[in-house]
Amino acid sequence: MSESTKIRAVIVDDEELARDRIQSLLATHPDVEIAGVCADGPSAIETIERARPNLVFLDVQMPGMDGFEVVSNLDVQQMPAVVFVTAHDGHALRAFDIHALDFLLKPFDETRFNKALEHARAQIGRQQGPTLDPRLVSLLEELRGERKYSERLIVKSGGRVFFVRTEEIDWVEAAGNYVKIHTKSESHLLRESMKNMEGKLDPKIFVRIHRSAIVNIDRIKELEPWFHGEYIVIMRDGTRLTASRVFSDRLSALIS
Repeated sequence: MSESTKIRAVIVDDEELARDRIQSLLATHPDVEIAGVCADGPSAIETIERARPNLVFLDVQMPGMDGFEVVSNLDVQQMPAVVFVTAHDGHALRAFDIHALDFLLKPFDETRFNKALEHARAQIGRQQGPTLDPRLVSLLEELRGERKYSERLIVKSGGRVFFVRTEEIDWVEAAGNYVKIHTKSESHLLRESMKNMEGKLDPKIFVRIHRSAIVNIDRIKELEPWFHGEYIVIMRDGTRLTASRVFSDRLSALIS
C-alpha cells in the first residue's frame, strides 16, 4: 500500500489504557498509520498542526481543555475527520445524535471500533481537499452558543502552544491579519480578526473603543475627554489609547 493512500491518525486521550486500546485496534488495519499520540488538549493541537493527520480519535472529557475546545481551536483549512471518544455523558451523546457525528462510547469493542473507522474512511474518501464537516460546524456553533464567551485563548507560536486566560488580558490591538493580545507580563500574536475576537470576549468585561482596540474595563485607570466626543483611555500600565467617537457611547455608558 502506498504512503499516499494511508490514513494518518492521531490519538488523543488522557487515559493511558484508552490510548493503548486504540493503538492496538489500529494495528490490525494496514491502511492506517499512527501519526501521533497525545494525552492532553494543547499537545493535541500542536501535534495535529504539525503532523496534519486526516483522522483524529479525540477524547471528549479531558482536564484543562476538553475535546470540543481542541476542535474549536484547530485551523478549519486543515481539519481532519474526527471520531469522538467519550465515557457516558448524556449531554455529549445527545449532541452527537442530533448532529449525526460518529462517536465511540467507552468501553467499546472491536466491532464498534471498526464500524467507526469505516465511517471515517468513507468521510475521508468524500473530502475534496481540506474541509470541515458541516455536521461538526453545526455542533461547534451550538457549543459556542452555550458557552457564549471564551475563558481562555489558545496561542500557537514557534511550535509551542500557550494558554491565555481572558481575565488576564489588558487590551487587544489589531495587527494586520492578526490581533496582538497584551497581558501584564507579555504579548501574543493570534491569527484572528478583531470582529471575531470581540465576539469571543464577554462584553461585561471587554469593550471595543476603536476599530483597532478592545480593552478590559477593569484595566482602565482613567478616561480623559478629547475632541469631538472622543476619549483618551489611560490604562493602568500607562498605555494611552484613543476611543473613537463611533465607539465612545460604550465608554459613556460606563461612567453615566
